[in-house]
Amino acid sequence: MGREDLTNCEWSLLEPHLPPSGGRGGRRNDHRTVANGILFRVRTGVPWRDLPERYGSWKTVYERHRRWSADGTWDRILQSVQADADLAGRIDWSMVGVDSTSCRAHQHAADARKARPRVPKKRTMPRHHRPDEGLGRSRGGLTCKIHLACEGGCRPMALLLTPGQWGDAPQMAEVMDRIRVPRPLGGRSRTRPDHASGNKAYSFHRNRAYLRRRRIRHTIPEPKDQRSNHRRRGSAGGRPTGFDRDPYRRRNEVERTINQLKNSRAVATRYDKRAYVFHGTAAATAIRLWLRQ
Repeated sequence: MGREDLTNCEWSLLEPHLPPSGGRGGRRNDHRTVANGILFRVRTGVPWRDLPERYGSWKTVYERHRRWSADGTWDRILQSVQADADLAGRIDWSMVGVDSTSCRAHQHAADARKARPRVPKKRTMPRHHRPDEGLGRSRGGLTCKIHLACEGGCRPMALLLTPGQWGDAPQMAEVMDRIRVPRPLGGRSRTRPDHASGNKAYSFHRNRAYLRRRRIRHTIPEPKDQRSNHRRRGSAGGRPTGFDRDPYRRRNEVERTINQLKNSRAVATRYDKRAYVFHGTAAATAIRLWLRQ
């Protein structure tokens, strides 16, 4: 077993949620070998062709990662390991933090084919396909942005990929809507935390209205210009926004989650041309964080 490969304990948590292995004709690498190869590439950021031989054919590892990214397998696995953690009482629903991080795109991540991608062996488009491939151009070059929500234990609950120049506030509702933890023993999936937090970038009246509509308590500081505008308008400016410093001290949890995600070099720097493949790369990293704790 190589360094940072899945341990027996981690594999026992992951194996029940993987799709059936097997197929007609030829030899097929088992899921554990392929999963270790995918995680090795995600952690180190090496080109697929440079995968060590112990993981088998690089083409097999890449194609399985691409297929699992396209058909939503990584997303389903992420929800499944979250459900197992929730059943064991290991999810801290008392606070969910929302934030984003920019990822510099390598030059090899540009110039994807213009033709629409398809899920392998199917005619449908990948679940997270974007016409712009999630790439934005700025003075620093090509960038993309990962928006995420994390629970109190510093593990990702939901991920969203956008171009790097997109703002944070308009994405908050979609990120929160992606929180969905199934309940293996029956009942509706849990989608609502007890409390949510965001920095000043999320101080937007639509975000506050969205959280109030879902009955989610929230702590979002108001920028100085918005506070001045409320005072200037007087009673027409609406009720002042409350702010409690004690819950906001837990803001570091989402920052630590981002730090753990970007310890994987294939997440810190984007090498994948397709947005749905990069989303699968980020989801695989998030799954590994859930398996470790």
